[in-house]
Amino acid sequence: MSTTPVARDRRTERRTERHLRTRGRILEVAWALARDRGLAGWSLRDVAVQVGMRAPSLYVYFDSKNALFDAMFADGYRALLDRIEDTSTDGHPMQVLRRAAHLAFDFSVEDPARHQLLFLRTIPGFTPSAESYALAQTATARLTAVLRAAGVGSPAQVDLWTALFTGLASQQISNDPGGDRWDRLVDGAVDLLIERQPSAP
Repeated sequence: MSTTPVARDRRTERRTERHLRTRGRILEVAWALARDRGLAGWSLRDVAVQVGMRAPSLYVYFDSKNALFDAMFADGYRALLDRIEDTSTDGHPMQVLRRAAHLAFDFSVEDPARHQLLFLRTIPGFTPSAESYALAQTATARLTAVLRAAGVGSPAQVDLWTALFTGLASQQISNDPGGDRWDRLVDGAVDLLIERQPSAP
């Protein structure tokens, strides 16, 4: 009995595993460069050098810098969804709401490059793919469910929430890095939103 098909399958599996490992390594390096130099301060050639491959070989994994940005966008939202999954939804809706606010704020502030890529859209010509953007929509749906449980989940209210906490995080990153000036405002911002929510359309 021939074992050739099994051998081919194993070779294919090994190639796939190597491809995924290399792709993951490229993603790690891209994030490291973004954190060190900013999102616009590096090239695919810089990534290739750090990974230890020739620049043309990188195109096997990502055919453009925007394709790599798209993978980073998806990676960032997966990290956010993991954080959401690990956060308790037990307790009074207001407690859960404050927890969600601190989660969003902390997630942004702890990694300014990720915050910029996911929430500020500062890269000219970059639009996330439908597959990557679906992860962002899932995160928004999870937030909307928490807001609805507290009685404030209309589209306008969700928009106001995201604008406020993205803004607070941006202020913290820009004006008090490593401090807590805007962090101290998070609970008060939640209370203010609950008290003065715009009418649902």
